Amino acid sequence: MVNRVADERNVLESFLDFHRAMLLRKVRDLSDADAARRLVPSATTLAGLVKHLTVVERSWFHILLDPAPGEAFPTTEQAALASFTLTGSDTVESLAADYERVCARSREVAARFDLDHVVPHPQLGEVSLRWILVHLVEETARHVGHADILRELTDGATGSV
Repeated sequence: MVNRVADERNVLESFLDFHRAMLLRKVRDLSDADAARRLVPSATTLAGLVKHLTVVERSWFHILLDPAPGEAFPTTEQAALASFTLTGSDTVESLAADYERVCARSREVAARFDLDHVVPHPQLGEVSLRWILVHLVEETARHVGHADILRELTDGATGSV
């Protein structure tokens, strides 16, 4: 549940955690085939959304805030589209577990910085942790909305599945 009376940081982190959990709820009880099924003209699938948001978390929190030597923030449209692409070894279980691990590390990385901490971004110039958190709330919530629609098209489930 989102903390409605906390300070700014806790509100932002609560909203992000809420949407992270909702994404996982949308895929947890689906078969691998259902999660990978294309139901719209684009390559967007429920499993692909989990994979994409895993890449988003890594990019914004791990690579931007705590880069390993040689890591670069993905900046091409091709990289974004590739992040939705499933492989033969991708399962609901493996994708969800990877997403949970990456989100846990994202929390750890973000906790080391204050909201005003600024880092360079290859396309935007500079961004603060505050901006990154707001952006991740927006990006995750938008894709959870997509997941809502795809889940309803899959088996009719709606709401907080």
